[in-house]
Amino acid sequence: VQLVDSGGGLVQAGGSLRLSCAVSGRISGYYAMHWFRQAPGKEREFVATISWSGGVTFYADSVKGRFTISRDYAKDTVYLQMNSLKPEDTAVYYCKGTMNGNNYWGQGTQVTVSS
Repeated sequence: VQLVDSGGGLVQAGGSLRLSCAVSGRISGYYAMHWFRQAPGKEREFVATISWSGGVTFYADSVKGRFTISRDYAKDTVYLQMNSLKPEDTAVYYCKGTMNGNNYWGQGTQVTVSS
């Protein structure tokens, strides 16, 4: 199983970015997907979760109302649409999935928000 993150970059405060996480490999069963982030000098923190069906989503309070997690089954890809970005959103963003009883992480994609 491999997760590949992409879509990060440099954006001004108030701007938007869309992150992608492409999932590949042999997977059995259903799995939820998550986004985490890690800012310099800080611990990795939870950002958002989406259920297998896509019908259930959950967000950290710090991003609620600004970020939207979604998934495209045809492309085996999970997205994180980030709007109204703030400088405090600057971090490396990682997707995570639990498949086949194991946790898998993407390699991370850097998001930098300038003030």
